[in-house]
Amino acid sequence: MSIQAYQNNSVETASPGELTLMLYNGCIKFIKVARKSMENKEIEKKNTNIQKAQKIIQELMVTMDQQYAITKEIMPLYDYMNRRLMEANTANDLEILDEVQGLVEEFRDTWKQVILESRKSQYGQGGNA
Repeated sequence: MSIQAYQNNSVETASPGELTLMLYNGCIKFIKVARKSMENKEIEKKNTNIQKAQKIIQELMVTMDQQYAITKEIMPLYDYMNRRLMEANTANDLEILDEVQGLVEEFRDTWKQVILESRKSQYGQGGNA
């Protein structure tokens, strides 16, 4: 099985929670590539990768379930990260990229814990799922 086929299969069989985790990881990856591109003065590559990171954050915003109260707290943070990525792009600001990367990593790490906790309750304490 090729890497591409494996990745496609991973996405197709992932739960909604795992898909969200993949989005966070993708966003972090694009921010890291944008950072390296910014350092190397590769303007087009920097721009493309920041835009990819923004698209992921926008996707997270669009797919948030509005019925949960936490949504009202998270949405402004996503909006903030999206705006900061725009600022980082126009100002070529590495510090802003680092700030947003840190925020996305916090979201990802929290989301990982949510998935682990829900698996524990779903499969019992001894579950290895």
